Order: sequence, then C-alpha cells, then structure tokens
Amino acid sequence: MTESSHKTGILLAAFGSATPLGEKALSLFAEQVRRVFPGIPVRWAFTSDRMRSRLAAAGKKTDSVKKALCRMGFERYTHVAVQSLHLIPGQEYEALLEETASAAEEGGPRHIAVGLPLLYEKADVDRAAEALLRHLPEGRAADEAVLCMGHGTWHSGGAGYQALSEAVTARDNKIFIGTLAGGHGIEHLLPGIAASGAKTVWLLPLLSIIGKHAEKDMAGEHPESWHSRLTAAGFACRSRLVGTVEYEGFARIWLEHLAAALQRLK
Repeated sequence: MTESSHKTGILLAAFGSATPLGEKALSLFAEQVRRVFPGIPVRWAFTSDRMRSRLAAAGKKTDSVKKALCRMGFERYTHVAVQSLHLIPGQEYEALLEETASAAEEGGPRHIAVGLPLLYEKADVDRAAEALLRHLPEGRAADEAVLCMGHGTWHSGGAGYQALSEAVTARDNKIFIGTLAGGHGIEHLLPGIAASGAKTVWLLPLLSIIGKHAEKDMAGEHPESWHSRLTAAGFACRSRLVGTVEYEGFARIWLEHLAAALQRLK
C-alpha cells in the first residue's frame, strides 16, 4: 500500500452496554452512521473497563479504543475517525484521547481524528437544549416539571451539565437537569421543583443509552431512586426511558462532529 493510498474507517466509542435496550440503541445509531457515511466501515469500542469485563464474562468480546485502533492498523486502515458518544469532555473523553494517542504510536492507523462529545462548545449546548425541548414526552402538560438525570462528574468537564441546564431553563423554567455524581444531585433540585408549583414530575435520562442508572437509580422503586425521592416529597412521578443517542436532535450533533473529524483526515 502506497503512502497515497487511503483506507478509511469509523470507530464509534461509547461507555458500553449490557442491556437489550442499550444494545438496540447503539445498533440503531450505527445504522444512522452508515446511512450518512455510506461505504465507510463502522466499528465499535467500549471505553468502560468494567463493562468490557462484564461482557467478556457473558461471552461477548469487545475492544477498548486502543485495541480497536491497533486492530484497524493491522487491517491496513490508514485514516480513522473516532467518534466519542460521551455527553461531556470529562474523564472518559480524556482517557479516550490518551488511548488514541497511544494507539497511534503502537501500530494504529497513521491518521486518526477524534470527534467531539455532545456538549463541547456553546453552539452544541444551545442545539442540545433545543433538541431536548423537541423530544419532551407528548403527554407532558405545561404545568408539569421535567427532571433529566445525567451521570455527572467532579471533573471540570461537568460544567457542560450546568451550561445545558441554564440554556434549557431559559427556554422552559420547569425543566431541571441533575446528575448522580457532582454537585447537582436531586437533593439540590427538590426545592426548585417545589417552587415551580408543579405537582407532576417527568423523569428523563440524560444518558446516551438506557442501563442500570436509568432503570434503577432514576426510575427504580428502591428508596434512594429519584422516582422514590420525588414520590416521598409529594410529587406524582412519571418516567420515560429513552437514551439521548435515540433522540434525532442529539444524534445529529454527534454525526456533525463525526463529519468534522472525517474532514480533518483529508
């Protein structure tokens, strides 16, 4: 293969999933990628060591970002766009960048470009806010609150959650964004939800796919779930289990970041 020869590929990098709902959502997103970028092979890498170990124990082999890139290098891919499916530029995104750099030095493709996570620039935040409003449950009444659960982090990249919260609240002051980790837990949000006058709260995951956080920590019946905490505080509570990768508006942002990464490879 000459230096001028190109073999281009796409590597989608997500936290990972071990649930049927999550696997289906990732598969549908990959189909979108293939439609938008026809003729370019699409591979997957999972960024969570724990998730890869869990899947391996179930007999499902998955690759880390570094291993996937090195495999693609062995298969003579010369140009690969790695698209992050993370929401914020946090710890996992930084680890992805480190693995990408390491793969480039250890047999990976010669040319690698990384697509940005969902909430990277202000324009991303504004578009995500508009997308969130377009994807609210159809049955939600104007006087009902919406509480979105993100994973959260103590990393500085977690500022993306606050920026999205401010952008959404400016458009609809009954929409709240909280996180499991970091400084925006449900205990910080309950006073504001009560002050909004809402009697009913819709719970929505601000997570790429549906997994245990959405099913148990958000919508579960155990006493510490957000559903139980809201119910105990006197609110009627309804949950909608849809991952952000399934929202057309969010998916479009990731696809445009991928298009930019592919453009940088040219």
